Amino acid sequence: MRKNSIKNVRVNSEVMHELSNIIRNEIKDPRIHPMTSVVAVDVTPDLKFCKAYISVLGTEEEKNDTIKGLKSAEGYIRRTLAKNINLRNTPAITFIKDESIEYGVNMSKLIDDVVKEEE
Repeated sequence: MRKNSIKNVRVNSEVMHELSNIIRNEIKDPRIHPMTSVVAVDVTPDLKFCKAYISVLGTEEEKNDTIKGLKSAEGYIRRTLAKNINLRNTPAITFIKDESIEYGVNMSKLIDDVVKEEE
């Protein structure tokens, strides 16, 4: 399976959807912030490893605590993912903090400020 094949795209979207549901509904760790979302998922073609890009709306301490909480719950998340998705291999998940949404909001605010100054 090639990296950008249709099958890989479908597997990525299905894993992303299930990870979102598991994080939102099933994990009860108080370190995980309620405003946590899965931005993207990249599953390797051999289905052994997975990078999950996580965005947290909060302070830097809340972001770090959320990533630590997700890393400690990785075994549970992987087991639940294996039950919900029928894949040949259940990928080992690596959680990566994603700052792209905040960067986009910040840039949009800067652009709006420049437009207001010109008017």
